[in-house]
Order: sequence, then C-alpha cells, then structure tokens
Amino acid sequence: MSDTAITARSAASAEPRGPKPRRALSRRNIILYGLLIFAAVYYLLPLYVMFVTSLKGMPEIRLGNIFSPPVEITFEPWVKAWATACTGLNCDGLSRGFWNSVRITVPSTVISILIASINGYALANWRFKGSEVFFTILIVGAFIPYQVMIYPIVIVLREMGVYGTLTGLVIVHTIFGMPILTLLFRNYFTSLPEELFKAARIDGAGFWQIYFRIMAPMSLPIFVVAMILQITGIWNDFLFGVVFTRPEYYPMTVQLNNISIRCRA
Repeated sequence: MSDTAITARSAASAEPRGPKPRRALSRRNIILYGLLIFAAVYYLLPLYVMFVTSLKGMPEIRLGNIFSPPVEITFEPWVKAWATACTGLNCDGLSRGFWNSVRITVPSTVISILIASINGYALANWRFKGSEVFFTILIVGAFIPYQVMIYPIVIVLREMGVYGTLTGLVIVHTIFGMPILTLLFRNYFTSLPEELFKAARIDGAGFWQIYFRIMAPMSLPIFVVAMILQITGIWNDFLFGVVFTRPEYYPMTVQLNNISIRCRA
C-alpha cells in the first residue's frame, strides 16, 4: 500500500464524527431563553415591588411609584412588623407566627416525605396481597375535600389530647400530604430499571438495604419535587392553622390575615 493511500486513510479516520454542533444563537435557543427570561421576570417582579416598598416610608408609598427604588431607605416597617405589629389580641409582631410556621413545616415535611417514599417504594417493588386495593383507597382519600373531614379530625385530635397544639397540626399536615406524595414516589420508583432491584435481591439485599443504598440515592429529583410541594403547601396553609391551633400557636398566614382584617377595619 502506497504512502499516499495510508495518509488519506489516516486523515479520513481522524475526521470528527457525530452530529453537527448547533449554533449558540439559533432561533430555537433565542425563543427558549427569551421565554424563560420573561417567566423569571414575571415571577420576580412582585417580589421586587414588595422588597422596595418595604424600605419606603408611608409618605413615599402614598406617591404610588411602586417600581421606583426608595429615595430614603428605612427599616422601621421591618422592625415594627417583626416585633410590635398587632396580629389580633397580641401585639408582639410576626416573629411568633414565623417560628410557629417553621416548627410546623419542618417536621411535617420530613415525616410525610419519609413515610410516603417508603410507601411508594413498597408499592412499586414489593407487591403484597391487597397492595392495589390499599393504593386505590389511598388515592381516593387524596381527593376528598379537606372541609368534609375537619370536624371528625377535631374529634380525633381532641381524644388524642393534641387538639390546639403544634403537634396536632403537624399530624394533620403529615397525614394529608402522604397520599399524593405516595403516588409521586410510586410512579417514580416504577420508572426505575427493575433489573437493579432484581440484581440487589439476587445479591441478598433486603428491604431496607435496597431502599437506602439503591432507591433513595437514585431518587433525588423526586425528593426535591416532594419538598417543594410540601413546604409551599404547608407554609401557605391557612385553613388548618386557624382550625386546629390556638392563638398562641397560630402560623404566620393566620397572623397576616388578622393584620389585613385589622387594616381594613
């Protein structure tokens, strides 16, 4: 074989292969990033207005220029809202309600996600007798309106001795969050390759070993989704907070509602 043929073959083999790289400023990328930037601005604009307004005094707020930055920055509204604002009968600010919301949200989120992930894992990989019936009942319970079950839950919490406490509210949020979270985790675990589960079983791994060493490390995306759903839902809840707690345990949403009613009055 001649040197020319060898050189030509080497050059051909050295040519890059694969799909042609796309241009960074293609029409598709411009439309995609344009929509994403528009959505980000749309959701961040109210937050900006709220922040700059909180740094203004009342005379400047009355001018109505909600988008303009403050001419004279003041933190007095922050201090008053945190420490001295009247939220009903008490005038100790929003600090108490804020920490109540934290004490409600953190355990409710952790417990409900932990139990729901184990339920979804068991329903997806460890089929037991009556699992489909159990799953159906669980899903049906997720779509029952909360208002229908308020009175029975009040009776149950009263008999347990936790009605009007943060513990009772944590139990309520945990129970009501588990059905939809169980559905999410079951569907996610079902989408994972079944061969991983079978290989672990052949190697002698048990229920908890497979969950903690294989399933949980591979399920970070669904854990993040579950955390977002629970944290936003529990933190923004008003109905359960006002029904199942006493004034000293009101979450922040109930306090904000009392402030708005007081201002309108």
